[in-house]
Amino acid sequence: MPAALLLLAAVLAAPRARADVVTDWNRIATQVATEAKFPPPLANRALAQVQTAVYVAVNAITREYPANKPLVKAPAGASLNAAVASANYVMLLRLLPVEQAPAVKAAYEAALERIADGKGKRDGIQVGKLAAAAVVAARANDVIEPVESYRPATQPGVYVPTSLPAVPNWPQRTPWLLENAAQLRPGPPPAMSSETWARDYNEIKSLGGKTSTARTQAQTDLAHFWEANMPIIYYGVVQSVADQPGREPTRNARLMMAVAQAMDDALIAVFEAKYHYNFWRPITAIRNGDRDVNEATVRDPSWLPFIDTPMHPEYPCAHCIVSAAMGAVLKAEVGSDPLPVLATTSYTANGARREWKDIDAFVLEVSEARIYDGVHFRTSTEVGREMGQKVGELSAARYLQPPP
Repeated sequence: MPAALLLLAAVLAAPRARADVVTDWNRIATQVATEAKFPPPLANRALAQVQTAVYVAVNAITREYPANKPLVKAPAGASLNAAVASANYVMLLRLLPVEQAPAVKAAYEAALERIADGKGKRDGIQVGKLAAAAVVAARANDVIEPVESYRPATQPGVYVPTSLPAVPNWPQRTPWLLENAAQLRPGPPPAMSSETWARDYNEIKSLGGKTSTARTQAQTDLAHFWEANMPIIYYGVVQSVADQPGREPTRNARLMMAVAQAMDDALIAVFEAKYHYNFWRPITAIRNGDRDVNEATVRDPSWLPFIDTPMHPEYPCAHCIVSAAMGAVLKAEVGSDPLPVLATTSYTANGARREWKDIDAFVLEVSEARIYDGVHFRTSTEVGREMGQKVGELSAARYLQPPP
């Protein structure tokens, strides 16, 4: 049985005093996206559309917040549970690989079986379909151009690695919140002759190597934990807030949408900057340390990072921008209320669970882990966090402010 269906069965069977249908289906959607083995940028793009459709459907029924485009009208008495299931079903089938269709269909049918037949159920299903269609229409310009447009840099006859880098087409996408993909493009990486470059180089050379003796066990555990890069690890943190007592489905749907759009735009922005600067990864820099015109950087011809290096340029850090964007949305959502214990689990650390009592501590931990992983220089993590905070604040300003 697919893990997504097992998860749904557990969700439906357990006495859940706090969670709601929106958060339950977010668990299902993130699990299915993980099982699809989608590249993380594609998974985040899919979930942004899914969570937006869910919010449109839910708010059409509850009318808790002023209706923003896309607009859907719901008949009185339409089932909210059916609408959420329907919106997830339509969007997941459309956006995930066809191999996931059986799991999505099974989860949908299991959810509908728990809803009494009648007009309310039929109307709810239709509201979910209309919300999904409205989001698809609104995102019609977000066309993903073929990856084949990427042209490796080389000279005739000279070998270069033949694996294509991740999503070089992402800078051409249509953002949700940003005016354009380059809106938050940062300044360039540190100059090779600078003290900052020498600091970054020597720090990761020491702490991020596969056989490092300077990295502590606690740092190694963090590196393993944040080797995970699928959206499910971030949504676990969001669910910590959504599961709190007193929250209702429309507010959670709004939160999930705000987070999902912020994380998707964060990746659009970061890949625009990555491919603009095309900055080398630590493994390349350290194996060419005699070519960076800096006497403080010593070459190590056999250096390897602790984890495999992702296939895209180094600057800025993608994990860092995503976590910071999410963190900024959560800060706005929680406001002055007591912050719940934030927690999530990692599929790259044997299901290990980590907890945080502070959003900034969570965001900083993600950045530090990427240094221990040996894949990002410190400046890149700092710049990524700054970019992510700006994206998250844009989302919060659009969606989480009280109505006038």
